[in-house]
Amino acid sequence: MKCGASKDSEGNNEKSLPCNDECAKLERNRKLALALNIDQSTHVEGGDHIPYSTDTLNLFSQHVKWGQTQEREFRVFGSDDEKRLRFKPMKAHERAFLHHLAEDFGFDSESMDPEPHRHVMIWKTPRFVSSPKKTLAEALRIQSSQRSVTASANVSDNEGAAKKAKASNESGEPYNGFVVSNPRFGLTVDELRAELNNLLHPGLAIAFEIEFLPSEEVVLKGVSRTLSAQDVENSLLSMKIPLVTAIANKGYGTAQLCATDSSLNITRRESDSSAANGWATVAGKRSATKAPAQTGGFAGHNSFAALTGNKVTFAKKKTVQKPKAQKVAIVDDWEVAELAEEEKERGAIGDEGGVVDPDGLSSSSRLIGETLVVEDASLAPESGGLAAGTSMTELENGAEQREARDWATQVDNETN
Repeated sequence: MKCGASKDSEGNNEKSLPCNDECAKLERNRKLALALNIDQSTHVEGGDHIPYSTDTLNLFSQHVKWGQTQEREFRVFGSDDEKRLRFKPMKAHERAFLHHLAEDFGFDSESMDPEPHRHVMIWKTPRFVSSPKKTLAEALRIQSSQRSVTASANVSDNEGAAKKAKASNESGEPYNGFVVSNPRFGLTVDELRAELNNLLHPGLAIAFEIEFLPSEEVVLKGVSRTLSAQDVENSLLSMKIPLVTAIANKGYGTAQLCATDSSLNITRRESDSSAANGWATVAGKRSATKAPAQTGGFAGHNSFAALTGNKVTFAKKKTVQKPKAQKVAIVDDWEVAELAEEEKERGAIGDEGGVVDPDGLSSSSRLIGETLVVEDASLAPESGGLAAGTSMTELENGAEQREARDWATQVDNETN
């Protein structure tokens, strides 16, 4: 049964409330959302605009609950007729958050009193109109979503650029110029133009545009109105060797083929293609069959090294044993040792040549200190032999007696 309806009246079906300003605003927003394809259930007033600074949001993210309490104080102060608001003493980082938030609201702020009673006071200024519509929590959520979207977009852009560069290299985008890397300091366009004119054939329908890039490289782009891109590449390949050689000999730099777009951005280099083929070269070397090892040796013997297959085998060196140093006995009296060594040398000379000492002593005797030691008594002089251990004094006395006896015998002979 319809509200207020009866047999005689249809009730309130035909009645409607008059549309005021709020109703007109809602109806206008509904029509705009429908025209712009905006979902009003998920739409936030103000869009993705963040009315707070990055420093404010960073400090707020460190202490969310405490920051929401301070934000509530700011909003209450903004809706009241009060002109200033004093906060209780706080730490330095908390006062920094209040100063940043006051700047975002349009208030003036100042820290007063020394520590530990230092606090913040804020004032309303003509810059203040109303409190921000978005809360700090909403702004922080929007900022996080924007950062995530930006990061994903950067990753996708990098991947797309890498795939594009790889595809251009693999597809073999035609070369349309040369790039000179590490150009000589003070290199001019006229110098490069002179080298190109010396190599260009008069009937060749290619002109070169010479441009210096911000990367300190020089691009020599070939332009032709009649030749196709493939014909331009073939012409550049034909003049590659003489041009690269001439630029290197003149010391202008290192030149190689390249492909550039309309903005002179280098999209392909000749070195990129060689680098791309590097792994294929390594794989080809690895799959190559190894040479069988030679077991019969070489015709000429090499004592230093021998090649076996793909390896170099060095011959083992013979170990040379160094002669051991003989231990020298340490004597207590060096004078006795020296005399003994001299006597030993004299004895060696006497054995070889049969030398006898002037006193009639054989070399078989040796002197130790003041004692003359006779090793062989049969070799003693005619005085009847020397006993072992005869001293030098006794030897001298015996010699004097012999001289006196010989003198007496000579006197007797003369008398007779």
